[in-house]
Amino acid sequence: MLTPSAVAFLKRLLDTPGPSGYEAAAAKVWRDEAATFAAEVTADVHGNSMAVVNPGGSPTIMLAGHIDEIGVIVTYIDDEGYVHIGPIGGWDPQVLVAQRIRFLGRGGEVTGAVGKKPIHLMKPDDREKASKMTDLWVDIGATTRAEAEAVLAIGDAGVIDQRTVDFPNNRIVSRSIDDRIGAFVVLEALRRYAADPGEARVVAVATTQEEIAYMGGGARVAGERVNPTMAIVVDVTFATDHPGVEKKELGHSPLGSGPVLTRGSVISPVAFRILRDTAESLHVPFTLHGQGRATSTDADAIHLARHGVATALVSVPNRYMHSPNEMVSLVDLDYAATLIAGACRAVTAATDFTAR
Repeated sequence: MLTPSAVAFLKRLLDTPGPSGYEAAAAKVWRDEAATFAAEVTADVHGNSMAVVNPGGSPTIMLAGHIDEIGVIVTYIDDEGYVHIGPIGGWDPQVLVAQRIRFLGRGGEVTGAVGKKPIHLMKPDDREKASKMTDLWVDIGATTRAEAEAVLAIGDAGVIDQRTVDFPNNRIVSRSIDDRIGAFVVLEALRRYAADPGEARVVAVATTQEEIAYMGGGARVAGERVNPTMAIVVDVTFATDHPGVEKKELGHSPLGSGPVLTRGSVISPVAFRILRDTAESLHVPFTLHGQGRATSTDADAIHLARHGVATALVSVPNRYMHSPNEMVSLVDLDYAATLIAGACRAVTAATDFTAR
């Protein structure tokens, strides 16, 4: 199981705001932890953070988990001091109704309450309509534009004001599990690899801007810079053990069933087999997901870096994605870290990634 210190680090990481393009605070938390055991810890101009174990080893394996989360951005401040926002990443606007927002203001955090016309004042037809982002505003308690602009500016970002909560059965709930969990798992896997390294040089990367990564985001930059032979991307996927989920479309990946291994699409058959064989040898439970097109993860960018990277995708089942209350099992995080560290040890200079 995860150690108490690992869980404490996880909660610090989850609670630190870091929406896409504004990941600096969360990235620093990650780098500070990496520096306690990694041989090298660096960052790049895109905001990616990198930690290296066994720097003289070969081949190079890149472990990637994106550290950004969805958020909001200030787009307008009106004469009465109300703050209007746009999305950073993919939102269901219904999730924002009646929430509090933590803005990253110029002098520190600013708290605001999301406002919406009360149901009593709506016409009957309007009560049945879903809220749009443009129907909402954020009240920070200001009474004038000047008062609001003293603490916030156009382009300041924010996140929903929710902290990590422990749930029964080794589960946690947080607003930023997608994909701060991935950044945590790759660093925990690196820590375990460092305790018993194999031949490979392993670089864990907390990538940026995945939630808005139409052009590949930080993963594309990191894939070029690290120049790996193999990459393992860690992200979340949809848990399918709650009402309203169609298992015939998504498969069956309940919380606590271990990591989900993707086959097909951009996934290297060799990298997949290494993960599957390692899971079986270490008795790590896992489920499978078939993906015929792009994965909508960092794997899509990394597998095309330089001359091509043998890329695999390890996913953590997650309930209630892109909400203030995403839920995962700590058991799955432990299994994923164990699997990835073991897979890194299984790779040697003789491993042929061109085999199909």
